[in-house]
Amino acid sequence: MPFARLATATTPTSHIGLGLAAVGRPGYINLGREQDLGEDRSIEALRARTHELLDAAYAQGVRYFDVARSYGRSEEFLADWLTARPDVDDVVVGSKWGYTYTAGWSIDAERHEVKDHGLATYERQRAETGELLGDRLDLYQIHSVTPDSPALTDKELHARLAEAAAGGLTVGFSTSGPAQADAVRAALAVTVEGEPLFRTVQSTYNALETSAGPALAEAHDAGLTVIVKEGMANGRLAAPHAPDMLKSVAEETGLGCDAVALALVLRQPWAGVVLSGAATLDQLASNLHAAVVDLDVDQLTRLATLVEDPRAYWERRGKLPWH
Repeated sequence: MPFARLATATTPTSHIGLGLAAVGRPGYINLGREQDLGEDRSIEALRARTHELLDAAYAQGVRYFDVARSYGRSEEFLADWLTARPDVDDVVVGSKWGYTYTAGWSIDAERHEVKDHGLATYERQRAETGELLGDRLDLYQIHSVTPDSPALTDKELHARLAEAAAGGLTVGFSTSGPAQADAVRAALAVTVEGEPLFRTVQSTYNALETSAGPALAEAHDAGLTVIVKEGMANGRLAAPHAPDMLKSVAEETGLGCDAVALALVLRQPWAGVVLSGAATLDQLASNLHAAVVDLDVDQLTRLATLVEDPRAYWERRGKLPWH
């Protein structure tokens, strides 16, 4: 499996990955985006920004990069970066299919993405991803599986994914919504010819939303690599938006709220890779400090009071505007 490459890395940041959701397209739901990106959100401006972030992340030991078909031109930007650096042969590249980007590079689009987990969408998007990333693609994930997703029951789709896995591609899935734990457990039960289909799971887990934790521990015990997304809760755990309790603990550590929030996730024994969604070099540098944050029992107890009801968390997330 490609993630075995990460297990051999010895840098403190080897368990932190870089996701390009926030920089692969001009509009996203992260708080503070206006300050992060400024007014120039042209394709070339975001391409240059993405390449700067990839250079900095790689130089500081990050080896997993995460994109998706629906993250605007994220696959294209990453592919360009890899092509220009043929000596970079030790990274793991993951992408996702199941959402189609529909915003046309506009911040004010009525719909930014359309979800479809059908076989036809898989075949189309697999070809599109292959056109850009070729054999650099290590992991292909179903994007945002929920318990009612047809991707959990479509046997023909499972057979096609198993064919891809037999050809060397790692097959995984991501989850979203208040029933993430149910989706994870349902996916763990999917088999093809008696063998588990999925080898990775990517879920939302952070100081505010911990409901998937037990299911992710089960996935880890079953041999899946667990990737954690949205560790910053779309900016809600970053200064200046962070809760006072998090700000207090961060002040005690001498590091940023973001570093503490990501450190809280990194300390979970089942967390294989925790994604940074940094949009600036300063954010990336601060995020990477998470690898050296040491939280004591009292601090962990206080941070545990931040947990929200998952339905309330996802309802609030669903109301975040695209900036």
